[in-house]
Amino acid sequence: MRRGALPRALLLLALAATTLQGCAELSNSFRKAPPAEPPAAAPAVEPPAAPPAVEPPAAPPAPVPPAAAIPPVIPVSDKLFADGMTALQEGGHERALELFSSAWQEKPGHAGVAREFDGALLALKKNGDAAYALGKWEDAGKRWMGTLRFLNHPAANPRGYPFTRSEVRAKVDNLTAALTEKALTEYRRGEVAAAIADWKTILAYDPGHEEAARSLQTATKQLETLKKMPPGK
Repeated sequence: MRRGALPRALLLLALAATTLQGCAELSNSFRKAPPAEPPAAAPAVEPPAAPPAVEPPAAPPAPVPPAAAIPPVIPVSDKLFADGMTALQEGGHERALELFSSAWQEKPGHAGVAREFDGALLALKKNGDAAYALGKWEDAGKRWMGTLRFLNHPAANPRGYPFTRSEVRAKVDNLTAALTEKALTEYRRGEVAAAIADWKTILAYDPGHEEAARSLQTATKQLETLKKMPPGK
């Protein structure tokens, strides 16, 4: 072999060895390297959610009719007083005083009763005087007795009245005495029916008058006896 060809052959051998070593290392690297993981699958894309169903707007509530107005509760005392004022306007003075008294009992010191009581009582007594002047004995007696009944009421102010209790009592007594005398005179004359009417008048305004009650009972029995007698006897 020529001397120039030897170095070239050695160079080729070295190059081949180097190439074989590189291939072996490459092969080893493939054997050592972990297998490549497959690429991750792309996340599933969810379809867009359907929009929520829109409910139709609720119908407005039906209008509630306004509740019937509840009338205010009127106190019993005020109701009685109002009824008394009505009676007073109609000329029923004694009835008005009775209602005023009931109102006062429900509410002592009732302002309306305190204001109207005296006027009603004065009018009652005055009407009694007027009835007496007209010869209406029963009406006069009832109104005077009514005056006496209410003179002691807490709502009355008798100190300011133009009469006293004793004066009114005297009027009643004088009327009773006059009717009693009249009835006895009629009875003695045989006018029993007229006498009975007078005693009934006394008892109409003074039911507790015992003498008039006894006389009425006696005269009534006698009248019944007379009616049973045959005519001409």
